[in-house]
Amino acid sequence: MLSIHPVSRDILKARGSRRNPKNRFDRLETIGFDDGWGDTQIAPKTLRTLVAEEVPRRVISYNRSPDLPFDRSINPYRGCEHGCSYCYARPSHGFLGLSAGIDFETRLIARPQAAKVLRQELANPKYAVKPVAIGTNTDPCQPIEKKYEITRSCLQVLSDCQHPVAIVTRGVLVERDIDILAPMAKRGLTRVGISVTTLDPELARKMEPRAPSPSRRLEIIRRLTDAGIPVRVMASPLIPGLTDHELEAILDAGRKAGACSASWIILRLPREVSELFQDFLAAHHPNKSSRVLGHLRAMHDGKIVLR
Repeated sequence: MLSIHPVSRDILKARGSRRNPKNRFDRLETIGFDDGWGDTQIAPKTLRTLVAEEVPRRVISYNRSPDLPFDRSINPYRGCEHGCSYCYARPSHGFLGLSAGIDFETRLIARPQAAKVLRQELANPKYAVKPVAIGTNTDPCQPIEKKYEITRSCLQVLSDCQHPVAIVTRGVLVERDIDILAPMAKRGLTRVGISVTTLDPELARKMEPRAPSPSRRLEIIRRLTDAGIPVRVMASPLIPGLTDHELEAILDAGRKAGACSASWIILRLPREVSELFQDFLAAHHPNKSSRVLGHLRAMHDGKIVLR
């Protein structure tokens, strides 16, 4: 695994990570050092987003967690170009032999055959209908959805099958699918959750570099609501010492935009995410770093890294 060390801000412009931490499954790690023979820069001049494709054997994933309000989900993509520095899904890239850092937001996996496989799963005589969640790991409406339309095709299958679905996103492309979601909403088959982490556009740009601005997310809520689609504003994750003071303002803004419900989840830093988020704090909010990390330790028995 190539471990990319901190490089120039120009190279990492609009990326949430500044490096690639070691994949926890790899025994070997490559580290750059000055051997006296010239440039030690091991990062490329630009960080382009690369998309590979996979053909899934199954699309619906099941869980038995008592902490989740659903027992099944669909994730059209692996990795997420939004690049949120705190994203709890980053460690899942380790199962692909990739890093939770820059790899997670630049080396994506699309599943173009997902809708076809989904239709086959729903047609199984043993399948029992329960609401399915889309976007529980990575955002189903991230930028590459504009090209692949995997989320849209899955929604069309669910609509055709009269299957209930809940979507979690912060991507503007969910507006494109109003023509599918609005009729489903009239039949009581769908609801959408829009994540609004902060109302501060400067903080959002640093923390969620390729995600829509806070004001644009509120506009998404407004447009979905106007189309008759029930929307929940999600103040998630709530970061103690950094964004927690905005909770009431976020809920009020969501209500004014038309949201009919709300929720919040405190920040969690599983595995490699802890290291990456601490790096983000040191780079952008060094004066608040100790306070944020202190609150997190207090809530997790003195630990920052969660397994």
